[in-house]
Amino acid sequence: METMTTGMTRRHFGTAAIAAASLLSSRSGWAQEDLPKGPITLVVPFAAGGATDVVSRHVAKKVAEQINQTIIIENVTGAGGVVGATRVAKAKPDGQTLLMGTISTHTINPLMAKQPPYDPVADFTAISMIVTVPNVLLVPPTSKATNVKELIAMLKAEPGKYSYGSSGVGTPPNLSGELMKTMAGVKMEHVPYRGGAPAMNDLIGGQIPILFDVLSGAAPFIKAGTARALAVTTKKRAGSFPDIPTVAEQGLPDYETYTWNAIFGPPGMPAAMTERLSAEFRKATLDADVKQRLIELSGEPVGSTPNQLSAQVRAEIAKWGPIIQAAGLKAE
Repeated sequence: METMTTGMTRRHFGTAAIAAASLLSSRSGWAQEDLPKGPITLVVPFAAGGATDVVSRHVAKKVAEQINQTIIIENVTGAGGVVGATRVAKAKPDGQTLLMGTISTHTINPLMAKQPPYDPVADFTAISMIVTVPNVLLVPPTSKATNVKELIAMLKAEPGKYSYGSSGVGTPPNLSGELMKTMAGVKMEHVPYRGGAPAMNDLIGGQIPILFDVLSGAAPFIKAGTARALAVTTKKRAGSFPDIPTVAEQGLPDYETYTWNAIFGPPGMPAAMTERLSAEFRKATLDADVKQRLIELSGEPVGSTPNQLSAQVRAEIAKWGPIIQAAGLKAE
């Protein structure tokens, strides 16, 4: 658990006040009472040191400076994010307990579970999408495939011969592979691993010929040349690797997958508080230093409104439900 506080100098306060006035001018009715009454706990439903944890700490630190309140980062692990998400879904709607949710907590896990412990829409207050992170399609440097079209041709020439690895059943990289199978009309057996690191080791070692991974985790291996990146899975190229084309550019124009981090609160939070927190998280996300750090982590800073985040979650559920059902993916 980590506490983030702020002690503003006169210069810093003046700078923050000017920025805040610009952002919040249309919300002149906002006051201190629109913020939570005490310290805010931001629940990170994954282990410390992971990508979600790192993003959370950068953004929370900036928000704490902006609102001059304490934000405590609490890592609540278990069941692929379900334990931490469930805790927030059952918290008081006072804004003092928030969640750094992901596509796993708000789309994949609920769709895979036989009896979901929460409703990803009804049991949360959407606040702001922080960042999206591409997945990436990788092969060993010795592979004959140098682009997506060549890879698809290989898979069609010898159906069932090739397998692909991912960080586990139901993870965003797993869904990236399943979506490619559906859209390209190819066969690949899925080889699930307990995390991206062992999967990458087997790709480098030649045990698997194809790997879908989160770009932030694969970045060091791409830079070192030990893994060849054929494509990122977002519609736009990643700012951290602008030379890697997208899957959509290479013959599958509607292909798009990614993971994301977004702020949610318990259900029933006051509208004024929700809007105020959303504005503060948007401001922090788009701060020059925070934005640059997120880009360095292979992310695409977003900073959405509550309505935009709510619509995004609904769209993700509609998109992935049929794919998860067709692939027979179930929570382990």
